[in-house]
Amino acid sequence: MAIIPIDDPLDARVAAFRDIRERDLTGRQGLFVAEGEVVLRVLVSPASLCRPVAALIAHKRIAALADLVEALPSGTPVYSASQPVLDGVAGFHLHRGILAVGEKPVPQSLTELLAGLGEEAVVVAACGIGNHDNMGGVFRAAAAFGAAAVLLDDRCCDPFYRKAIRVSVGAVLRTPMAVGLEAGGMIDTLRAANFRVLAMTPSSASPLHLAPRGGRTAILLGAEGPGLPTHLIDRCETIGIPMSGGFDSLNVATAGAIALHHFTR
Repeated sequence: MAIIPIDDPLDARVAAFRDIRERDLTGRQGLFVAEGEVVLRVLVSPASLCRPVAALIAHKRIAALADLVEALPSGTPVYSASQPVLDGVAGFHLHRGILAVGEKPVPQSLTELLAGLGEEAVVVAACGIGNHDNMGGVFRAAAAFGAAAVLLDDRCCDPFYRKAIRVSVGAVLRTPMAVGLEAGGMIDTLRAANFRVLAMTPSSASPLHLAPRGGRTAILLGAEGPGLPTHLIDRCETIGIPMSGGFDSLNVATAGAIALHHFTR
């Protein structure tokens, strides 16, 4: 695959990579920026649900990444630049030296997504998670423990935000998901699809380690700090992780990972 050299940060051919931080906040109309070798390897892997659109790689890294470049779909433009030009395009020092633009998967309705899952499927349903580190952590745990899907309500942040993708080590790019859901309707749809919906809350009298496994299961997670709203908790079974030392809860991604381990293992 031919490498296209870029000598000017203002070159129109790399406009999609320009001023990344500012454009992270405004969105990219169905596209996203992925950063780093690990994430790009997920993007080009058979497991990816997303399509690579273009790559921008530091000159000094091209030779070591020859196999990755060759794995890109035929016709995908691969640009290369010196570190100063790369930094000028991105708008900050890009020490990893690797960027890619990808296309998000075609959105699925929740009903359509659930219909394709097995009878023992475990899914994560998130409500109001606005922190991109936590979002990335939730997706990483979901992929690590074999969750069938991640469902996000309309108060969650964008999982395709660059930092969320990076923290997830690319799991966002390979995990089936439904987004923009109304939380109450999400619970109703899960129940209609024969999912047992379990709300994680420190106030639960039912400890996680005693929760029975098997069948379709949805683990409902709330934002770190406020947790799940009472009106959602009241519509679900509840589970909690007993704490020691005066602590009342864990980071939401950590709590979700522990619950996923229990229900998938």
